[in-house]
Amino acid sequence: MSIGSYAQGQVELIQRSDYIDPALYKEYGVKSGLRNANGQGVLAGLTNISQVVGSQLVDGVKKPCKGELWYRGHEITKLVESLGDELGFEKIAYLLIMGVMPSDDELAEFKKILGEARRIPPHFTRDIIMKAPTGDIMKSMMRSILAYSYYDNNALDTSVGNSLRQCLELISVFPMFAAYAYHSYNHYKKGGSMYIHMPDPKLSAAENLLSLLRPDRKYTALEAKVLDTALILHMEHGGGNNSSFTTRVVTSAGSDTYSTMTAAMASLKGSRHGGANLKFISMMGDIREHVNDYYDRDEVAAYIEKIVNKEAFDRSGLVYGMGHAVYTLSDPREIILKEYVKQLVREKGTFDADFALHENIEAVAPAIIQKHKNLALPPAPNVDFYSGAVYYMLGVPPSFYTSIFAIARIVGWTAHRLEELITSNKIIRPAYKSVMKFEE
Repeated sequence: MSIGSYAQGQVELIQRSDYIDPALYKEYGVKSGLRNANGQGVLAGLTNISQVVGSQLVDGVKKPCKGELWYRGHEITKLVESLGDELGFEKIAYLLIMGVMPSDDELAEFKKILGEARRIPPHFTRDIIMKAPTGDIMKSMMRSILAYSYYDNNALDTSVGNSLRQCLELISVFPMFAAYAYHSYNHYKKGGSMYIHMPDPKLSAAENLLSLLRPDRKYTALEAKVLDTALILHMEHGGGNNSSFTTRVVTSAGSDTYSTMTAAMASLKGSRHGGANLKFISMMGDIREHVNDYYDRDEVAAYIEKIVNKEAFDRSGLVYGMGHAVYTLSDPREIILKEYVKQLVREKGTFDADFALHENIEAVAPAIIQKHKNLALPPAPNVDFYSGAVYYMLGVPPSFYTSIFAIARIVGWTAHRLEELITSNKIIRPAYKSVMKFEE
């Protein structure tokens, strides 16, 4: 018997042994998923880095409100508006990591440091990335992070200064880890051409990413601005999101930067976290195949009804891109991205019907979901709803979407690692209540 067959044969036994009656969670007051009964996360720590707001207290009563996201005391909508046409990834990264907005000189120095660090060791691409091509770009990046540690003479030094140096280097090389992994997969597994472009230290993260991905390295100013904005919006989202919490848990154990960031990547790639955007893209592909007229709101609504009734797509009853664990009335990131999607539609002139489909889904899905799920409020579209559209219009391959999330979110992970190193002297160790049956 093969080990695979053996393992499959033991599933029923393990399921019986590991089953826990859901009623026991209530009996012992256990917060499943570290969430309170209302779905909000259990308060597990303090942070100066960011805040996510989806409700507010009015006369002592909790009320839904327009969604807000704050970075170091700056509201995200105003922060993005303040940038104007400027590519702001590096400026906002400085804000999140250092805690203050940089002066012009500080920003110039920070950009120079990141640009000079945007290089990887000789033969790294050939020996580490190309020799293990995979369509799972996130997994390839995780391998690259761990391999990169072997080139660091101070890999295990967890001091704040050394950790900052390591994090900044990883922020710089993440676009290369991702792009080279994709091109290797496209060549060795898909039979396509392979392009290994060198980054330009004078370009921003968004410009470099587009340049590394595209055969001709060309992009428009709007494309760079839209991707830059998407990166800013994905940088950080409160200390309680799964990957940031993973960062703090592993940091609290005294682990090194490379192991910590690999663990955060493992969390982000999960289908319930960063990998959820792939579900949304898959759903949109299914809708495009089954809806004939993207402009016909009634036809769109009829197919959304089928999805919610578990008659179509993956039969889960979920409309991906709708609803959020914290935001109630709106997700500020989705609102910002939608405006940029409109600009891309105008510039490219080929996505009018697809944008109409998105708008019609946005218009009809919340009420359908609210009715079928008997919700108090209709769910609002979340950031995946238009970030997927952005990447689609930029020609980014679907297997690369979660990697873009990681290229942005490592900034937030950096901030949380440093804050955990500075403020905590205890390993994070929640308790589990044993409900095992003792043998006589």
